[in-house]
Amino acid sequence: MDQLALDAMKQFNDRTPEEYKLITVRPITPIIGAEVSDVDLSRDLDADQLDEIRRAFLAHHVLVFRDQTLTPEDHKRFAAHFGTLRTQPIDEGGDPVILELSSDRDSKFVAGDGWHCDGTADAEPSLGSMLYITRTPESGSGGDTMWANMHLAYEMLSPPMRDFLDGLTAVHDGLVPWQGYQPPDDYVVPKSEHPVVVRHPDTGRKLLFVNEGFTTHIVGLSKAESRALLDLLFGLVQTQPYLACRVRWTPGTLVFWDNRCTQHHAIWDYFPHSRYGQRITINGTRPQG
Repeated sequence: MDQLALDAMKQFNDRTPEEYKLITVRPITPIIGAEVSDVDLSRDLDADQLDEIRRAFLAHHVLVFRDQTLTPEDHKRFAAHFGTLRTQPIDEGGDPVILELSSDRDSKFVAGDGWHCDGTADAEPSLGSMLYITRTPESGSGGDTMWANMHLAYEMLSPPMRDFLDGLTAVHDGLVPWQGYQPPDDYVVPKSEHPVVVRHPDTGRKLLFVNEGFTTHIVGLSKAESRALLDLLFGLVQTQPYLACRVRWTPGTLVFWDNRCTQHHAIWDYFPHSRYGQRITINGTRPQG
């Protein structure tokens, strides 16, 4: 780890820690992620509990709630406290806001395999998602998910590089995840141009907002310059493990992550075993530099 990264981590960890009275928050790493206990998401939470969860969400970006027994209505009620729920593409008869994520021996790919930020080709990417896993691989291991802190990814760059990136925009294309596969016939391909560096809408902190899952090129640079710079920025989360936490799923675990300032990687290391969960996504706003 170089001195820039060490300095960024020290500054990051010098922040005054949040205090909680109604929930217990145990950080997974000092950089990102926390396990939250002493809360039952199947019950209607009061305003003070929700306020503490919101503060923990902004402080840690990824919250893990274990041993939850939730109905779809419980799941939707909890998610709706944080914004309007996104309608998902569904089969006839399914719940319009719940996306079922299932993988088994017949799967050709799984959602989220590879570092990415969800839906950044949209004009207004999501605030975040809540994934509730009820079935984990029969082998008893595998299927972990990693999340990386994109605030710290930006802060560990040199000042000249940060200054250069602050003035750039990049194109995000919804066809990128479909490379090698045929998208549905009715798929309307989103494509958007966003700043390379954006500010978190709630905290105002800067973060790096490009990802290999959707970003194709940086506007105004030559093809070679864009490729070299994107490879450098994509490589931060791929090669710097201290940016990330790793969550091991157990049945009844719900994870709520901030899609605005994280990337994640759902590790598909359990084939041919199966996993099942339900995800609800919360609408966000247009990223601002």
